[in-house]
Amino acid sequence: MIFRSTFNRGINMKILVIQNCETETIGLYERYLIEHNIDFDIFHAYENQKFPPLNRYDCFILGGTPISAYEIEKHEFLRKEYSFVKEILDNNLPCLGICFGGQLLASVSGAEVCKNPVMEIGGYEVELTDKGKKDRLFKNFSGTFPVFHWHGDTFDIPQRAELLVTGEKCKNQAFRYKNSVALQFHLEITSSEASSWADKYADEPAVVHKTGEQVIEECKIREKEMMKLCYILMDNFFKE
Repeated sequence: MIFRSTFNRGINMKILVIQNCETETIGLYERYLIEHNIDFDIFHAYENQKFPPLNRYDCFILGGTPISAYEIEKHEFLRKEYSFVKEILDNNLPCLGICFGGQLLASVSGAEVCKNPVMEIGGYEVELTDKGKKDRLFKNFSGTFPVFHWHGDTFDIPQRAELLVTGEKCKNQAFRYKNSVALQFHLEITSSEASSWADKYADEPAVVHKTGEQVIEECKIREKEMMKLCYILMDNFFKE
């Protein structure tokens, strides 16, 4: 299934994708980069290598991991990443954080990350705030839209940041802080990737009274619309 982007200008920049665990890639965001011939590197942070020089890159995408952002001190590679992300924010470089990546942006920005009252796993709806409706990242989004979730933590909103998206069971779903945006939700996950997660984290759907098959199906029925929104979001991100 292919969605055509409305973004036709050449994108002359170099992107660093930071992957924080083997299972969780950036999915359709990576497909977007490939289809648009955008130069990017994928850095496997979990392999605990030295981070590349910041000045090689113009923009950054932070991926997910089942590790909690409040347990960074227990993991050497995440301590390194925390320092790297602090440099990104100090230099006001564009950065998109997804799930744990968004929580990491919150933590580095001085906000608390903690357990959400309930886990969110499967298909959900989220809603743009008044600020979100005006934010350039969500141009051409409807006020309410479908997303995929697989998380048990949440972030507070940093000082001088703006809450852009909210949810019923997890209030804080996206915020903007300077040139960085944190997303708690996933648009980039297809049912194939949801199946991979259901295999890897097989015990977790039962926590929300679902089976792995139900979670995959919830992703599948939202997949077409999420793929469309994923591409719109990336168009908007690179137009900034």
